[in-house]
Amino acid sequence: MLSYLAGLGTGLSLILAIGAQNAFVLKQGILRQHVFAICLFCALSDALLIVLGVAGMATAGLRWPWLFEAMRWGGVVFLVVYGLRAFRAAWRGGEALRPEGQMRGLGASLATIAALTWLNPHVWLDTVVLLGAISSQWPMPGVFGAGAVTGSFLFFFSLGYGARLLEPLFRKPVAWQWLEVGVGCVMWAIALRLAFN
Repeated sequence: MLSYLAGLGTGLSLILAIGAQNAFVLKQGILRQHVFAICLFCALSDALLIVLGVAGMATAGLRWPWLFEAMRWGGVVFLVVYGLRAFRAAWRGGEALRPEGQMRGLGASLATIAALTWLNPHVWLDTVVLLGAISSQWPMPGVFGAGAVTGSFLFFFSLGYGARLLEPLFRKPVAWQWLEVGVGCVMWAIALRLAFN
């Protein structure tokens, strides 16, 4: 039980920081677009990565050091481009920033969240490397991993469905512009941190 609670707490503490993935889930939650599918995709992706980490995949970075370097620079490029798109959307304003003007299909939404999840080196480092390493310090690493997986499910579904509480604020187009500026800043801040760490 102690291993489970430690995994739950550690998983939640790592995922709480706002990042590219969380910003997209928040936005989809406010728009009420494909919320269940987006939250489920994020939680299942986290679960898979946590299982990989707990199962010992954290050593892959030691065996193939180029792997994390390639992921890092791929992530930098992706985040810079995504940040540019957010800033452009904020600059344009108007229809594009109203909920009814932001409709996108399930496939496009899943493709975006897949890129934000699987191309983001921070996701890999937090789940596979860090949680994998921490789990090895507990007497039941699998139970620790189960706690971390539970934390991911709790967090993503709470974020996705809790975002609708912000809907009254986002009826104003200027609020969407500020959200897009915030998303762009988050993307570029993560890109800079990745590039210079």
